[in-house]
This record gives sequence, structure tokens and C-alpha cells, in this order.
Amino acid sequence: MSKRYKSLLEKIDNTKQYTVADAATMMDTLKSAKFDETIEIAMNLNVDPRHADQMVRGAIVLPNGTGKTVRVAVFAKGVKADEAKAAGADIVGTDDLVADIKAGILNFDVVVAAPDCMGLVGQIGRILGPKGLMPNPKTGTVTPDVATAVKNVKGGQVTFRVDKKGNIHAGIGKASFATDKIAENITAFVVAINKQKPASAKGRYITNAALSLTMSPSIKFDLSELADIK
Repeated sequence: MSKRYKSLLEKIDNTKQYTVADAATMMDTLKSAKFDETIEIAMNLNVDPRHADQMVRGAIVLPNGTGKTVRVAVFAKGVKADEAKAAGADIVGTDDLVADIKAGILNFDVVVAAPDCMGLVGQIGRILGPKGLMPNPKTGTVTPDVATAVKNVKGGQVTFRVDKKGNIHAGIGKASFATDKIAENITAFVVAINKQKPASAKGRYITNAALSLTMSPSIKFDLSELADIK
């Protein structure tokens, strides 16, 4: 363990569960890298994703964005392609985009698709799926309104999906963000998670939650407060 990491650990009270406001304040205290670190939230949910009715998945446009530049590829044709370009899409195509992806050219972070192009996208599902890039209606990336989808992604949309063990991870901002902006983003993300609580999920829904920077130890959230954020 490095001296830098040890010094950061000394700033954290491991006996404490931090409120959203306190956690946001701590991000400035834990800054130590020479770059603008990402603020990362990690949660464990009391769900069993093996059951379809307990799969927690969705998207949220954070009020203050993520601080990250996102490259968006859009599968659309005709008027929809023009709308995507006007909205700021970095790449727009159909068969040509499929060919590029099959050739290993994946110079984008998010894929959006108009419904009438999903047949094309299906051809490269085995490539996009494992990389978490497959468009999905639940995250707003399969939609006839491709322009809004592009604007949302560019404007700070975060997608989330619980893994096999009930974990969710997401980047929700940058260390350079003002404390109130960090708190607003945390709150918005928690609201989105709570809205997705399956009706079949029993007991405490969020069983563990922590916040950290790219290069910092994590701090634990007050779970009672998170449960009340609706």
C-alpha cells in the first residue's frame, strides 16, 4: 500500500456511514491524482437477476452530466439519420457501420438505434453485447426519437444494469465538480435505482453502497437515507 493511499485512508472514518451531503464533501478531501478523477458509485442490491422480474436496468440523465465526452454511434436511415447528425451524433450509418464494427472499428462509447435498424444491429450483437454496447429500449437507446437519445447520452446519461451478484457500478461525475453538483448527481442516481425496485424484492433493497474516486479508497453511504430518496 502506497503512502498516498494510506494518507487517504486516514481521512476516512470507517465507523461512519456518510450522508449524501457528507459523501459529496469528502470527494474534494480525497482528491490526490494529477488528472480529473471520476466519481464512482457502487451498490449491492437485494435482488436475484436470474429472475426476469428482478433484473434492475435503466438509464438516468444526470442533472450535471458526467464530465465525460461521449462518442455516439447511431443506426438510422433517411430523415432519422439527418436528425441524429443534427443532434450531434459522431457516427451515423447502416450497412457501412455494420461492416466497420465487424472489421473491429469500434470508435464510440454508446450505440443508439432506430427500431427499423435493429435487424442490422442483430448481425453484430455478438460483438456489441459482451462490450455492453448493445442498444436496448430500457436504456432509451432503441427509440424512434434518435435525436433525443443522442442529446441525452451527450448530456450526461448514465446507464446501469445489475450484474449476476446484484452489483451496480457507475461513473456519476468528476472530482472537479462543485460539492452541490456532486450531491445532486448522487441523489438523481439513487432515485433512478429506487424507482427500479422490483415488486418481488423483499427486505432491504440497497444492502451496500459506497462512493470513491478513481484513485481513492471508498466511503460507505448511510443506507437508511438512500432508502428514503425517492
